[in-house]
Amino acid sequence: MNVAIIPARGGSKRIPGKNIRDFAGKPLISYSIEATRKSGIFDHVFVSTDSPDIARVASEYGAEIPFIRGSDIADDFTGTDAVVFDTLQRITKLGIHADYVCCVYATAPFIRPADLKKGFDILCSCEECSAFTVTTFPAPIFRALKMNEHDTLEMVWAKHRMTRSQDLPECFHDAGQFYWATVKHFLAEKSFWSCNTIPIVLPRYRVQDIDTFEDWEVAERMYKALQGDG
Repeated sequence: MNVAIIPARGGSKRIPGKNIRDFAGKPLISYSIEATRKSGIFDHVFVSTDSPDIARVASEYGAEIPFIRGSDIADDFTGTDAVVFDTLQRITKLGIHADYVCCVYATAPFIRPADLKKGFDILCSCEECSAFTVTTFPAPIFRALKMNEHDTLEMVWAKHRMTRSQDLPECFHDAGQFYWATVKHFLAEKSFWSCNTIPIVLPRYRVQDIDTFEDWEVAERMYKALQGDG
């Protein structure tokens, strides 16, 4: 049995009401719910939230909200892993025993059903513990710069000042869309990270963090451009 869990806290500070704020004509969370449902690989799509408003919107788009998240794991410091662990424990008490779990972020309008299925296939075919979305950095991180105590620039890794870009290893960062794991692994480690984590590589044009209003505007422009391209 496969379950999707979408964490969606109601107390967003930088963008109030972010999870259900209108994004290109629909609540932001609706994109994650619709993609998980359209993928056809989930027996249940759960939303874990402390907000009745988010619960109502999520339910309208077809998600299940079997409980309202407790305030003890709905603060600014509770991580995603803790929310997923709590949800798995709660649904197990309801008689739902999952084999695979996928945490899907509520702020991922570029998520696609095909990518969710690809992640599940990777997890099953490799018999690994976890897999999640990543994308490449736009520039070699080993040539990164920083400000020192004198407010002047210096290289983070000075030894690579003369290294050609093509000779540096390609690096990736978390794309912030979704995370697959076997439930057995997740319950044991309480984390999606493992020494055998497999990447699900996405192109950079389908990855955008949405933490500020500027991020939001960029993401909407990207989304509309992609829609225009079909």
